[in-house]
Amino acid sequence: MEKLSLQEEELMQVIWQYGEGSVKTFLQEFPDPKPPYTTIASTIKNLEKKGYVTSRMLGNTFIYSSVVTEENYKHNFMQGFIQNYFNNSYKEMVNFFVQQKQLKSKDLQEIIELIETKNKKK
Repeated sequence: MEKLSLQEEELMQVIWQYGEGSVKTFLQEFPDPKPPYTTIASTIKNLEKKGYVTSRMLGNTFIYSSVVTEENYKHNFMQGFIQNYFNNSYKEMVNFFVQQKQLKSKDLQEIIELIETKNKKK
């Protein structure tokens, strides 16, 4: 799965939220100040070339929809992120956020509870 630029990721977020639509439809979902129509149009064409979206004609308008699910993209992105920045160690990642004072002991306890709950379901 090819990495997306920030602009492509922002557009994919809109596509995942909205489902399917035209460039004009997606443009309306962006907060002000909205990017130019041509920027969205070229970005969505790039996403289509990369295999993230597909298009179909409806009248004289292209309708775009996601091929890659948000969950699948997050999984691949996070897997690469952990591998590249934390030596493929989730423990190192958690330690980093603790050191940066981004995770509190209450947060860690909630994470432990989530893990234990998931393990009980198996």
